[in-house]
Amino acid sequence: MSSALSSVYNAVIRRNSTLLFTVFGAAFGMQLAFDTSSDKVWDAFNRGRQWKDIKQRYLEKAEDDE
Repeated sequence: MSSALSSVYNAVIRRNSTLLFTVFGAAFGMQLAFDTSSDKVWDAFNRGRQWKDIKQRYLEKAEDDE
């Protein structure tokens, strides 16, 4: 266990620039994962009520009227 911790310390925490890069990279990855998952949940709850779902109906009506 201590060898794993020392290798993490030597690889990530020892240098400030590496630690900052790791923190910002993890924050970016977590934000991307959160945004993607929340968009999927929102789309699942609102399926059939969003513009991207009903756009075809209105475009077909406009073409029929012409």
